Amino acid sequence: MELNFQFDWHAAIASLPYLLKGLPYTLLISFGGLAIGFVVGIVFGLMRISPTRWLRIPAVVYIEVFRGTPVLVQVLFIFYGLPTLLGGPINALTAGIAAIALNAGAYISEIVRGGVQSIERGQREAGLSLGLSGTQTFQYIVWPQALRRMIPALGNQGIVSIKDTSLFSVIGVGELVRQGQVYIANTFTALEVYFMIALLYLAITLSLSMALNLLERKGVVG
Repeated sequence: MELNFQFDWHAAIASLPYLLKGLPYTLLISFGGLAIGFVVGIVFGLMRISPTRWLRIPAVVYIEVFRGTPVLVQVLFIFYGLPTLLGGPINALTAGIAAIALNAGAYISEIVRGGVQSIERGQREAGLSLGLSGTQTFQYIVWPQALRRMIPALGNQGIVSIKDTSLFSVIGVGELVRQGQVYIANTFTALEVYFMIALLYLAITLSLSMALNLLERKGVVG
């Protein structure tokens, strides 16, 4: 059996300027959604470990729902389902950012919960014995230590969320994959275009990984 494998590097490089038009959308959805998701994750993560039941139960429901359903289903629901409830359309870019924010927020909530609970009880007791209030103890003693322990996991979640944006071509967001699909429809160079898309995603995720490694070497993490 003879395999006829041909890769046109010229076609691959020629697709790059067109693909780069989708890069700002990929970055905006990724980092915009992650920024919102980080805030959401802190709020629901602290609610999750709250001794108050009426705070804890909604947090558990939110976390389980968004961790237990695919992000693709979530973005389809936001883009196609919510307009029926709201009585108006939702912009595809807004739907993508919202999906990343809510999905990442659920995972970040668990990262926050684990990070805060990993701090020894003695640290809290030491703060209280110094005359700090419970809030001050958390703000100045518990949270800084927990955040350092959370950063590697937060970085991993960031990489996952960046890759998840590739699914949002289904709602017409002009990100990398969508740009590639349009280009392929005109040029029929699927192999070369998807190869370049993979390289661009790899460049983004490797850059984030290198930034996290730099933080670790400087002693910010851990």
